[in-house]
Amino acid sequence: MFRTYLTLLSFLTFCTGATAQAEKYAPGISPERLKKHLEILTADSLAGRETGTEGNVKAGNYIARHFASLSIPPLQTGSYFQDIVFTAEEYAEIKVRINEKDFANNWDFYSFAAYNSDFQVEEDEVVFLGYGIDDPAYSDYNQRDVKNKILLVFYGEPVYNDSISWISKQAKPSAWTTDVGKKVETAKKYGAKALLIIDGNLQKNMNAYRNAYLNGSMKMGDGLHPETNFCNSIYISTTMAKEIIGKSYDKVVALRKKTEKSGKPGYLKLKTRLMMVQKKKIRKLNSRNVLGYIRGTDPKLKEELVVVTAHMDHLGKKGDGIYRGADDDGSGTCAVMEIARAFAEAKSKGEGPRRSVLCMLVTGEEKGLLGSEYYATHPIFPLENTVADVNIDMIGRVDDEHKDAPEYVYIIGSDKISSDLYQINENMNKEHTRLKLDYKYNDENDPNRYYYRSDHYNFAKRGIPVVFYFNGTHADYHRTTDTIEKINFELLSTRARLAFFTAWEIANREKRLVIDKKSN
Repeated sequence: MFRTYLTLLSFLTFCTGATAQAEKYAPGISPERLKKHLEILTADSLAGRETGTEGNVKAGNYIARHFASLSIPPLQTGSYFQDIVFTAEEYAEIKVRINEKDFANNWDFYSFAAYNSDFQVEEDEVVFLGYGIDDPAYSDYNQRDVKNKILLVFYGEPVYNDSISWISKQAKPSAWTTDVGKKVETAKKYGAKALLIIDGNLQKNMNAYRNAYLNGSMKMGDGLHPETNFCNSIYISTTMAKEIIGKSYDKVVALRKKTEKSGKPGYLKLKTRLMMVQKKKIRKLNSRNVLGYIRGTDPKLKEELVVVTAHMDHLGKKGDGIYRGADDDGSGTCAVMEIARAFAEAKSKGEGPRRSVLCMLVTGEEKGLLGSEYYATHPIFPLENTVADVNIDMIGRVDDEHKDAPEYVYIIGSDKISSDLYQINENMNKEHTRLKLDYKYNDENDPNRYYYRSDHYNFAKRGIPVVFYFNGTHADYHRTTDTIEKINFELLSTRARLAFFTAWEIANREKRLVIDKKSN
């Protein structure tokens, strides 16, 4: 009994009395209000809210009007917007022919337009060069002359004992696997003409990068200047690789096994007829983040900032099909809009947060987390004063794993940088929302790598504590069928309230979140 009393006392001490105030304002994050917002954001007139389009502008204007209706003042610039210029790059033409056989883009192979320049080549030889890696621990380029050669390499990096990388010396892959630009940058350095990367998980990876193929590649500013920085490249299927390798297939397999066993690279010249064409079209686009800033009330703590984020963009319209993004991330956008209402209402009644709160709807997430990256590199408020990012990306649906027990939410990243943030989120859920907190996707070995795939990561990689709320994917993810009638608004409301309670506690506690873990 005494131990139970101490545990309860510790819990009450950890959670400030301010959370009792939050209970007055959380009910305003209602299913009805969330649905009203989502009906507007998924309307035909917004055409899927693609970055740089009129629909995206309309969405931003609607959110800004909402902030104004809450008496949230505009930024010092006189508006609610942070303007961003993007360079959009996509293929006007892309072809690959091997031994007089044509292969299909986005089926047999894929290629990132931003990492490629206009290019055309016909060759009778391709050079197999292992994994295309040049690292102090392992190099395929050592004493190899590859200038003006077309190179064929494997995706990823060599491993031994089934999982240990020869480069990182651990099961966790190195940047040679995770950084799409590293191999093509290295091939450019050594003067290669083109790089063909064999992707054994081509269909899975194409699905993961689906938005890049639907919408082209987009970068901030003037793009990546591939003509000077990167070798032209494509990721190819094993079927294409076999066509290139031909009768030398057994030799290539033997070289790969030797590399994995001994850490020694392989090299082989292959006689094959290859034709490759890459021609791009480039556009400059304007977009913007939308920011609602609620100034803190504590004379000292108001200089610190809690950021609450979601992305307002989606995939747009292709032909007659509208990618409405009701769940991705209309659900998160509506949640942040109503969390802003709750904080603004509290402040209007003299009970506002001690720290300042920035409710930010970012653009360009579907193009590569670009809106949040732009804010992190051009912050309106100092990053050193930013206490945490509470990020919401898809919280309106139930995945197959939880169809029989839908009262859940996936939690990602809360324990990566700050043990305080992890405990706060746990406690807010126990006290207020009582959802099942599922940490499945928080595992560092999870192959989906969701921790790196939403806007919180641009804060996390700068050492700022983050928590990411997520319902998991479903059959309608990145499809025209992600529509409003499939949203569970009661569940959306509960999950949004958990994000609000967590943000409220962070904003009102006496001490700033402890940073006691190394970010990655």
